[in-house]
Amino acid sequence: MGKLIGYARVSTGEQDVQLQLDALEEAGCDRAHLFVDTASGARSNRPGLDACIAALQPGDTLVVWRLDRLGRSMPHLVTLIEALLGKQIGFRSLCDGVIDTTTASGELMFNIFSSLAQFERRLIQERTRAGLAAARARGRKGGRTPISPDDPRVKMAKRMHKVHGMDVLQICKTLKISRPTFYRYLALPDSYSA
Repeated sequence: MGKLIGYARVSTGEQDVQLQLDALEEAGCDRAHLFVDTASGARSNRPGLDACIAALQPGDTLVVWRLDRLGRSMPHLVTLIEALLGKQIGFRSLCDGVIDTTTASGELMFNIFSSLAQFERRLIQERTRAGLAAARARGRKGGRTPISPDDPRVKMAKRMHKVHGMDVLQICKTLKISRPTFYRYLALPDSYSA
């Protein structure tokens, strides 16, 4: 039988992760196999989770206190857990009761969640396509509004870059624009006033 490897996460440094760690140890996770992050669940950069996943071997089980400690959204959770299952790694959520892919009933519940997440993704895709088709039918085009070379923001960005020799980062900060927007401005032809 493989190891139980635990993952805990809190969103801020003011929150206490100890409750999760105690529950994971009580569930059988060895202290040496506990991984922790202090980061929002929405952040994709979580070194503790990356190290945890790297430590998992076939036959091991990833244990979390609650589902929301692991994933940003249901589709993200499903993708992550399916990847683990594909590597013969189990998954167990302590507070969510029925989610334990190491048991037949837990695997059934995960498959139901997986189906619901897929259904949600398909609904979003269908609504997006329908919205775009309705907008096109009303004569609206998608994409960004074209910007004129005569726009004062474009002229200012070009002047700051060419005349003043300012750094791209400085220009973007000053004008509150992104780097891609700045480069789009630069690519526009120079306007000539008569």
